[in-house]
Amino acid sequence: MPGWLPAAALIAATAVAGPVLGGAIRPLFLLGCLTAGWYAWSRSPGEHLQATLALFCFSPLLRRIVDLSAGFDPGGLMIAGPLLALLAPLPEFRDFAAPEGQRVKGLGPIMVYGFCVLYCLLLTVGQGELSQAAGGALKWLAPIVYAIALYRHAPMAGEILHDAANAFLVILPLTGLYGIYQYIDPPAWDRYWLIHAAITSAGLPAPFEVRTFSTGHAPAAFATFTAVGLLLVYVLRSGWVARLAMLPAVLALTLSLYRTAWMSLAAGILFCLLMPATRARAGGAVALLGGAIAVALLFTPFAATLVERFSTFGSASTDGSGQERLGEFAYLWSLPESALFGMGFRSVDTGTAGAMPLDGMIAICWASMGIVVGLVCLGLLLYMISAAIAQAFESGTRESAVLGALACGWLVQLPLAAIVSAELGFLFWTTTALALCLPEAEAHR
Repeated sequence: MPGWLPAAALIAATAVAGPVLGGAIRPLFLLGCLTAGWYAWSRSPGEHLQATLALFCFSPLLRRIVDLSAGFDPGGLMIAGPLLALLAPLPEFRDFAAPEGQRVKGLGPIMVYGFCVLYCLLLTVGQGELSQAAGGALKWLAPIVYAIALYRHAPMAGEILHDAANAFLVILPLTGLYGIYQYIDPPAWDRYWLIHAAITSAGLPAPFEVRTFSTGHAPAAFATFTAVGLLLVYVLRSGWVARLAMLPAVLALTLSLYRTAWMSLAAGILFCLLMPATRARAGGAVALLGGAIAVALLFTPFAATLVERFSTFGSASTDGSGQERLGEFAYLWSLPESALFGMGFRSVDTGTAGAMPLDGMIAICWASMGIVVGLVCLGLLLYMISAAIAQAFESGTRESAVLGALACGWLVQLPLAAIVSAELGFLFWTTTALALCLPEAEAHR
């Protein structure tokens, strides 16, 4: 049985049984994610990555379906399911000290980063915020655990990357079509969630008023997953079927109105244009994206919305989100000793009532870890992103080029989004770990 099949069955069963069982399905779903993750990992890392991609992409939709019948869950318990699935490789860590069981070369930056997160965790526990500590530990540490596990299987990095492209080839048309439908006429569970959720960036629960988040948790998460998937599929897959499968996702990505993902995708495509191994396909991607955007602007009823959003790139004075980000730094600078030592995970969860809204890793590291540890954390992130980009130039293969392109996208997102925790952290650490260990995979060919 394929490793992704239990995850797919869990998603389908939860969608059908969720409205019937109500809140009882929530703990069962978490257990199902653990089981599906364990089985997929026992098959292979590539099949596990396919399963977890599906869980991350569709779990938020399942949460909303269940909430409609069982009542709104402010904690979003079901969202933790995919993060739990990332912990499936943990039993392998018992041989961490054995030289033959662990590759330690290259893991230093990831391990030091993990200590920065542990410092943040201790800050949170010391303030008595145990629930925030537990949630923050899962969101920040589970993706790191998964990155280390992938690094242990470095010779399979290229195969794992192609497995991810295969998964996105199925996921993108589904999430793209749903995202378009959601924008035109949002289903009842999406309207219910928009009314009750502590989120201000997803628009209004009305036709043509939603910022498309499709099956994801928010426009940012959906758009980032879509941008990563589009780049992987276009570079690593060929044929007209793959190209057609991408079109709904391209349109849904524009309807998310999330400019950070647009810029990161553009940066990735430009990087691919620089690399001989991906130059031709990157040129085709430019033509495909340009054609899709032209059709959206000329022949769809939401052209005015897209034009208005695109116009904000050239008007800083009317860019409200940009001004808010600058205001965050002014607020952090005005803080007393907390700016030096950090405030723990409490400042990161922007969905909690009363929490300080923060965007971008500069502000998040500053607020949660303090100036000193936060700068160390940022330095490590920049080092790993730079290493992924440098590896692309050194290797010159399609696989290394697309990972370098994704690293360029993360570099764009670094000051603008929270890219190292929760679902985005899963994407960041997975692609970064594959980029760092790809040389060993190429050496084993």
